[in-house]
Amino acid sequence: MAKQDWVVGGDRRAAAAERIYSAAADLMVRDGLDAFDIDSLAKQVHCSRATIYRYAGGKAHIRDTVLLRIAAGITDTVRAEVKGLTGSERVVTAIVVALQQIRSHPIRRLMMTSSKAPALSDLRSSPVLSAMAADLTGITDDHPAAALWIVHVVLSMAYLPLGDEQIEAEVLHRFVSPAFDR
Repeated sequence: MAKQDWVVGGDRRAAAAERIYSAAADLMVRDGLDAFDIDSLAKQVHCSRATIYRYAGGKAHIRDTVLLRIAAGITDTVRAEVKGLTGSERVVTAIVVALQQIRSHPIRRLMMTSSKAPALSDLRSSPVLSAMAADLTGITDDHPAAALWIVHVVLSMAYLPLGDEQIEAEVLHRFVSPAFDR
């Protein structure tokens, strides 16, 4: 029986990258970000290290891509939930849904404990996260620091939960919502 190519049909590059990133995410969840390595990934995907580098890049690039894909999924979910909402209702809903998504994903615990995860200081000052927060909450350019503040709120609540979701929702409605009421 002839050996079948592990990337069959369609766009070989995209299919190979997808398979590699998917396996990398599985390995990261199973073994942790700190234990993630290219040799384990190559073994999981049944290819060589060179194939991994050719189609998906190095270890840091693969890790960052997996984390960005997770963030994109969270963003898509939040965007769907806030569609049609405005003002403080949109802001609070965006934060609540983002927290639910962050907390429900198995990579979250890795982000909390891994030395390989982006530092909290890097995340809270990220212009990408600020732009994402502005988009998802509907904050306009007349509140340039508001998006950065929303990033701080989400990260602080994700890393240091206030208690159950009801308590967090009450805190958001009492202290965040008034900042966006018009």
